[in-house]
Formats: sequence, structure tokens, C-alpha cells
Amino acid sequence: MAANFITNWNNYPQEKSQFSTAVFGQDFETALARQPSFIVRGNGRCYGDASLGASVVSSLKFNRVLSFDEVAGILTCQSGLMLSNILELSMPKGWFLPVTPGTRFITVGGAVASDVHGKNHHKDGSFSQHVINIKILTPTGSIVSCSPTENSDFFWFTCGGMGLTGIILEVTFRLKKIETGFIKQVQIKAKDLNEVLELFEQYSNYTYSVAWIDCLKTGADFGRSILMVGEHATIHELPNAARLLPKKPIVLSVPFNFPSFVLNGFSVKAFNAVYYGKNFKREIHSIASYEKFFYPLDAILHWNRIYGSRGFVQYQFVIPKQVGKAGIRDILTRISAKGWGSFLAVLKLFGVQQGPISFNMEGYTLALDIPINSKLFSFLDELDKMVKEYGGRIYLTKDARMKAEIFHSTYPNAATFTTFLNKVDPEKKLVSSLSRRLQIK
Repeated sequence: MAANFITNWNNYPQEKSQFSTAVFGQDFETALARQPSFIVRGNGRCYGDASLGASVVSSLKFNRVLSFDEVAGILTCQSGLMLSNILELSMPKGWFLPVTPGTRFITVGGAVASDVHGKNHHKDGSFSQHVINIKILTPTGSIVSCSPTENSDFFWFTCGGMGLTGIILEVTFRLKKIETGFIKQVQIKAKDLNEVLELFEQYSNYTYSVAWIDCLKTGADFGRSILMVGEHATIHELPNAARLLPKKPIVLSVPFNFPSFVLNGFSVKAFNAVYYGKNFKREIHSIASYEKFFYPLDAILHWNRIYGSRGFVQYQFVIPKQVGKAGIRDILTRISAKGWGSFLAVLKLFGVQQGPISFNMEGYTLALDIPINSKLFSFLDELDKMVKEYGGRIYLTKDARMKAEIFHSTYPNAATFTTFLNKVDPEKKLVSSLSRRLQIK
């Protein structure tokens, strides 16, 4: 076991950890027997400290496909398998992920532990809604098979439980049937925040929807946006000469950390003006590859280096739908006034959520990437209080600095979750920097 400084995708925080790799299930059992505590880490693409700690066990080599029913679209795999590997296997067979976040470079175990959501939450829910069974190695060394009906408490607290209920060994879940690897896409320009929120409702019949929002624009154009909606294209909707699966995209790379002065209010405003202006028509219909629609940033390797060596925070919150318009407007106004806006500001609509500890709730969610500076965290503490007042909450997978009081007062099942963890992990074997900071264990 080696000691290394490790960090997640946002380069904050950086922590010195004892690092080891699991290849077989017995390796996790050995870690439980020999180590005082640890946390399992996938590909490190979360934005906080959920997979950081004094000791970390990597699951990336624990990545086998165990079975794939090509007729029913049901796949069973080990927890370290990445979504990108699943797509390489399933798409030629006509199957796509039921739910996917904005990157395909995460593990299935991470998708379950974070209960990831995508552009289709208002229609299809989060990843957990499509999971049939999870096999878990508990902190006490036993193996539990759980589902929504069998050992359901283990199942639901594991979905969104940030890897604290046990070590996810295997996951069985349903895929989505598709005919092609393309998306029939519509882009609609919205002149302000009110209009884009109305457009979400108007286009809610689409399976996928997401909006880029200009978080620095003030005045009459406050909150101007581009809403993007889409459906999986059928064979008949493609041009006659088109392939059923797109060609591999050209991949670029950011070779070094950008100087901190590159990202500032002026550069972000300039980017936002160009991005909004590129849609020269009110509404644009097109056919896009699934990579371009779901994973535009995956085509730029190491894009996190744009934020410099100090890193950045991705601040994502959700506000209940009944107060969503007022909440998003108030919080966006505070962010705009600070001038710390993000050129990657993403607004989505959530539907009803089942999981007791999952981030998602029916409402609007906004995610922003903000470079770290000396005054940022105190400002985000202020935003946390606003989110709390509106009945919302912060996404744990994106969090690196929230205070424990905010977590326990905004996640209604936090106390029940903590009680469950104390029961199944009495010796506190699974501990992360996040669980310590938020006083979960």
C-alpha cells in the first residue's frame, strides 16, 4: 500500500492517502480485516471529497461484465466497470444507459453510490430506479443481496449513500432500447429566466432536457438561456447514408493548468455572449451523436485544468418545484452580483424521487463551476442558507465544503441514515472525508 496525494476531478481538496487497488472480491474482504477504516474509490470523477480519506481502495480493476441479456437488456457487472465500457458493449446491440450523468467516465458503483441523475430525470428518475439488484459486502464482512423488495433498507440507503453502507460488489440493472446512436435534438433560445422555466414545462414531453444558462447577464436579459431537448433517433429519422452508430469523436486535451487570471468575469462574459449568439435562430432542429448530446466535455481530456492548480468547486443545488422560480432567481441574482459566474452553468428539471437519501427531488437544479478564491467558501455558505430556506439541498457528490448542520437540516432522512450506518457499521470501517466533515458517522 502506497501513500499518495490524491484529489478528485475539481482538484480540491488534495489529501494524502494510503492507496491500494482491489482486483478480486477477496481484496475488499482483506481490506476490511486489516485496515482500521477506508473508502472505496472509482474513477475519481466526483467533485468533492466523497471518495477521499486517510485510506482509499480503488475499484477500477474490479471491472468485469458478469452477464448481459441482449434480449431483455439486463446487465450484471462488477462495481468498478465504467459506463464507457458498457456503452462500447451495449450500443452495437441496441441498448443505451437508462440514466447517465454528463460524463461516461464513472464507475457503476459510483453511479449507484451517488444515485446519479441525467437529462431525463423528469421522465425516468435517477439511476437507482433502474437497478434490479445490488450485491454488497457489508462492513462486518457478510454479503447481502438487496433490491427494492429484498433487504430494501440496504438497497435504498446504498443508492445515494456515498459508499458508506458497504462495498458494492455487483450491480444488475436494466438498459434502454434504442435503434441508433444519434439524438434528434431541438435547441430553443430563451430571452430570460422566466422564459426558460416556461420552456421546460412546454417541452416536458421530451425524454431529455437541459438548459445552458448565462449566470452573469443582468437587466432585461437576466438568465438568458438555451434549452436543449432530445429523443433517441430512429433508423427512419436518419439520412439514408448515415451509420447507425456515430464515428468516434475527435478528442482534444488541455495540456497544463491554466493561469488563474484566465478565468475571470470578463472572459466568462465573453464566452457566454459567444455561446448564446451561436444560435442565430430562435429554434434549431438537428441530429447529434450521443457523445455530443450527453458527453460534450468528454471530448476534451483534462478540461478541469482550465481552472488552474487551485481547482474549482461545482456547486449544485435543487429547489422544490413550487418555489423553484423564486429560488433560482434569488440565488442566481446573488451569484451574478458577485461576478463569479460559470461558463458551465446547467439548469435541469427533476421529477419525483424515491430514494430516502438521494439528492434529487421534484424541482429545478442548477450546477455551476466556480474557480476557488479566498472569499468563495464564505459566499457559498450564504448560498447554502438560501437553499435551505427554500427547502432545497446540496448534491453530496459535488460537495467539498458544506457544513454538517446544512446537511442534517436539509436532507430529511439524514438522522435515519446515520442510525442505519451505525447499525451496519458499528466499528466505522467505511469512512470518507465527506462522512467525517458532515458528521455522518
